[in-house]
Amino acid sequence: MAIVTGASRGIGAAIARTLAAEGCRVVLAARSAERLTEVADELRAAGGDSLVYASDLREPDEPKRLVDAALGAFGGIDVVVANAGATKRGDFLELTDDDWADGFALKLFAHVRLVRAAWPHLAEARGSLLAIAGVGGRTPGAEFAIGGAVNAALLSLGKALAARGLVDGVQVNVVNPGAVRTGRLGARIESLAASLGIGNDEAAAKLASDLGIGGFGAPADIAGLVAFVVSPRGRYVHGSLIDIDGGQTKTI
Repeated sequence: MAIVTGASRGIGAAIARTLAAEGCRVVLAARSAERLTEVADELRAAGGDSLVYASDLREPDEPKRLVDAALGAFGGIDVVVANAGATKRGDFLELTDDDWADGFALKLFAHVRLVRAAWPHLAEARGSLLAIAGVGGRTPGAEFAIGGAVNAALLSLGKALAARGLVDGVQVNVVNPGAVRTGRLGARIESLAASLGIGNDEAAAKLASDLGIGGFGAPADIAGLVAFVVSPRGRYVHGSLIDIDGGQTKTI
């Protein structure tokens, strides 16, 4: 059984679909009950088994409640995919304290609480923890100060938990997606198009060129990697920070 946070759309929904297709029962967590239900209906139609858990994981008690709900429904936890969290882009000098606090509240602190609650059950199952961070944690940009800082914190946390995982038998890894065709990337392309007075296709091509890549990834690309890593086939992958970004990250 797998818990997937941020499972209502984009990369999280793709991960849930892929894990379910490989026979995993999935607990879908996010804030939107309506969107989660749509994903759950897709999984059910394909023969999958899932539980919808709609809540705001920024609330301190909610991660533990999510774990309790997963245990109540399925009796154990084999995989946790910590994917939830979007951070605000913008000029550093204009980002407020609230923007920073919100950026860390879901993507870092909520997942710290979730991992703490799920860890004994992952250890019992000799299971897998995988966090979705982002390449901004390796190469932050001027407009991505919050996201870069949060992602870098997740990379460090992943290494720390991997060391603990060697003791407790829990596999731990972090995946760093680059530019993936989600709603957030679409909004970024539209904003660039509007600011330059060009069409969306031209803006998309310019953005890809600026990032030094030949094109954008798809949520299914990330999901396929995640499914491999948390499966028995990927068990030797441990403590790894895996970039999947079309070559965007140029550093060693």
